[in-house]
Amino acid sequence: MAYAHTNSKGTTYYLHSNGKMFFFSKEVKAGALDAVPAGYNVVEMKTGMLVLKKIQAETPKPAESNS
Repeated sequence: MAYAHTNSKGTTYYLHSNGKMFFFSKEVKAGALDAVPAGYNVVEMKTGMLVLKKIQAETPKPAESNS
């Protein structure tokens, strides 16, 4: 079953992959993925279009010195 995500406008999109390129389509086509790839999350743009964004690794903040 292809991964489906409904945007704020009520349109359902399905996640696909073409090699390392990911894209959403209104129809299930060849290359449909069952889940969001590890290290990515789904983000909705202002226009309602869905995109995958890499999850940024949190960098530790430098320790404050008490001197």
